[in-house]
Amino acid sequence: MGCPSKNILKGIFFIGVFLCTFFSAYAQIDENTENTCEPKTIFEIFKKKKLDSIPKKSKDNFFLFIPIIGSQPATGFMYGAVTQYTFKGKGAADKYSIANLGVTYTEKKQLMINLKNNILLNGNKFFLSGDFRFYVFSQSNYGLGTNIVPSKKADENFDISSIEEPMNYNYLKFHQSASFALSKNFYAGLGVNIDWYSSVEDLNLDIENGQFTYHYNYNIKHNFDYLEYFINGVSLNLVYDSRDNQINSRKGWYANINYRVNPYVFSNQNYSNVLFAEYRHFVQVSRKNPNYVLGFWLYGQFITKGQVPYLNLPALGWDQRSRSGEGYKQGLYRGENLVYLSTEFRFPITCNQMLGATVFANFISTSSRAENVHLFEYIQPAAGVGLRLLIDKKSRTNLVIDNAWGTRSKGFYLNAGETF
Repeated sequence: MGCPSKNILKGIFFIGVFLCTFFSAYAQIDENTENTCEPKTIFEIFKKKKLDSIPKKSKDNFFLFIPIIGSQPATGFMYGAVTQYTFKGKGAADKYSIANLGVTYTEKKQLMINLKNNILLNGNKFFLSGDFRFYVFSQSNYGLGTNIVPSKKADENFDISSIEEPMNYNYLKFHQSASFALSKNFYAGLGVNIDWYSSVEDLNLDIENGQFTYHYNYNIKHNFDYLEYFINGVSLNLVYDSRDNQINSRKGWYANINYRVNPYVFSNQNYSNVLFAEYRHFVQVSRKNPNYVLGFWLYGQFITKGQVPYLNLPALGWDQRSRSGEGYKQGLYRGENLVYLSTEFRFPITCNQMLGATVFANFISTSSRAENVHLFEYIQPAAGVGLRLLIDKKSRTNLVIDNAWGTRSKGFYLNAGETF
């Protein structure tokens, strides 16, 4: 599948190009930019200016409704809607909270209902974080480890469809944590985690004729049912959050450690422990204009003890907001352990912040115990560009339009709020 060292060098090269591009532009940012304009949203283009009008008091809440008409690698053409509510308390130090509900239907006959929340209450002393999903879903599997897709140099004739194994299934997810502030910006709490996969249909599986799949082989090896399974557990959560705004951060950092224990409850469930660790950091790179921001997002998910069923293994694009891995199909890379890094440079195009842009790069590595593939042995990079349209000034909410390219893959994305 290619030389591991070459993949690592490729990842280092992408990082080097990104940082060199950034630092070459950085020297001119403070000299040529200063934020002297009042912010203006895209909606204000269509409003008539009233000379005698009295300025309205800015609200601390914002309701957004976005029709969805687009395409992504994992879904094809899709349509639906997302509603998002952004709000904050009355205190000057209170931070913005966000809750959103999305309903989407795709040309692949996928129904996706998502409800997400990241809410700060009582003067930022109480933090709620939740991820609820109901999917009538289809998604192909491609095996474990990031060595499944070779570079064009290693195998010019390789086609991803040659390792693709389509599946249909229903997925119900209920993850909710509640944390309390132990000190400024630092929280600790507990969570409840339920994952239920049902009506699993492995389309390439033909047991009678000896045709097996990644999903079937893995589940049988680890004593899981291959038609339906549950993963239920509790988690300990530690969170530090000094970001100035979780919707569109300009400075500060965020760290989250979630340690989940899945006890043996049902006959088709094994005992397991799963560690999730995440770090985000935002740096203002201009002393005169705070809208020039360099951001980093690093997270890892590790099966530290026992086993989980195939579809519950750490996989690209299955983070809380399904934002990781731009440039690749959701679920393309999967393994017992996963590490993901994304770095992004955000900058304004217009002085009034109505139009902005970003350039970004991301890197993914997963392992496979069965194939003896270790973390960082193979790294798959991606890179892209994006536009930002300001739709709420106070919360700094943008409409996000990204286009990304990975190894033998690409994707187009439309969302509300920054990727991370």
